[in-house]
Amino acid sequence: MRVLIVEDERVLADAIAEGLREEAIAVDVVYDGDAALERASYNEYDVVVLDRDLPTVHGDDVCREIAGRSYAGRILMLTASGDVEERVDGLALGADDYLPKPFVFGELVARVRALGRRAGRAVPPVLEVRGVRLDPHRRRVHRDGRELRLTNKEFAVLEELLRADGGVVSAESLLERAWDEHIDPFSNIVRVTMATLRRKLGAPPLIETVTGSGYRLEER
Repeated sequence: MRVLIVEDERVLADAIAEGLREEAIAVDVVYDGDAALERASYNEYDVVVLDRDLPTVHGDDVCREIAGRSYAGRILMLTASGDVEERVDGLALGADDYLPKPFVFGELVARVRALGRRAGRAVPPVLEVRGVRLDPHRRRVHRDGRELRLTNKEFAVLEELLRADGGVVSAESLLERAWDEHIDPFSNIVRVTMATLRRKLGAPPLIETVTGSGYRLEER
């Protein structure tokens, strides 16, 4: 999952981003409405967490613009006001969900994940392939009943491969989905992460390298 945080309170924005990254979610952060519209114009985000009171371009206008593009991603609007009228207004602008400040971080994570599931094709809450069972909510992975201790990035990469359901996932796509815009596109981090993930998954081999294309789950 890839998320854009749009929040002018920098301490809060960075704290949200850090917390979501701990949940193995790729996060980009901007602090004003202009930057939000720019990022959303060339990046495909699953969820945009959008503060309502923004400088340069108001959050309402950002929401209206993004929703008007038939954007595939979902919008979670944040605001200091929890009035029913405010929520109705926000949803009428095209937001998919609404969370008043202050909020409990666990609820924010749950809402982001729920919106992320709605942004893509429907997938089961728990993914199971060839003896591998991945539970995104509890952040646990088992293979043939054996629990695997994965890093956040290993977990995110495995989740992307399982969701692809046998389709090839390019290294570029993994960089985009499991990391964020600050990663060096020429880094070998995907190859290194894939090597450690394969080792932890053990035998029989599960991940196949498709030369020149990327990675996919091996057929039985």
